[in-house]
Amino acid sequence: MRIVIAEDSVLLLDGLSRLLVAEGHEVTGYTTADQLVAAFGAETELPDIVVTDVRMPPTHTDEGLRAAVHLRSLHKKLPILVLSQYVEQRYARELFAGDVRGLGYVLKDRVADVDEFLDALSRVASGGTVIDPDVVAQILARTRRSGLETLTPRERDVLGLMAEGRSNAAIAERLVVGLPAVEKHVTSILTKLGLAQDADDHRRVLAVLRWLEHEPGDQS
Repeated sequence: MRIVIAEDSVLLLDGLSRLLVAEGHEVTGYTTADQLVAAFGAETELPDIVVTDVRMPPTHTDEGLRAAVHLRSLHKKLPILVLSQYVEQRYARELFAGDVRGLGYVLKDRVADVDEFLDALSRVASGGTVIDPDVVAQILARTRRSGLETLTPRERDVLGLMAEGRSNAAIAERLVVGLPAVEKHVTSILTKLGLAQDADDHRRVLAVLRWLEHEPGDQS
């Protein structure tokens, strides 16, 4: 894959680049969000995925996220994986405000687990949606509205894994239950949240985004 990385930490940028090159990917790196956006003005071929930090120079607030949102507005199907140092639900809400396919939001700690990071990268690049388990966990712990409180503990477990972009088969394997049981839970979740079943996997993620929509503020 052709991968573009925007990360102001030279050490992390170098580490990610070496890791991905070793996996056979072509990597281009930038240290500011402005450089990232400017590069797309000059390129005729889009990369397979963009990986960007949230907080970048000059203010180290949300420049990376703004660049990601801007690039998605220009290139609707450009896969983007956003890295964040902390659980910042406000940023996640903004990122997933439109079409959620080909989008990911994970914590930088997740990079330490190479296999998990590469899996998330692959799923987002192929059009999947990935939300960090820690973001999901915080929402699970705090949500009390919009029908979400009607979910059973097992349904919450299933929904958390759905948010990570897991298929029904993968959820069944993780929870050590049969596939029919998972399918029943998914149907129940979508029904309780008023989300009609759909052939597109991204509809599953909308159930988790319902939590994000009803969170009152950022919990960094």
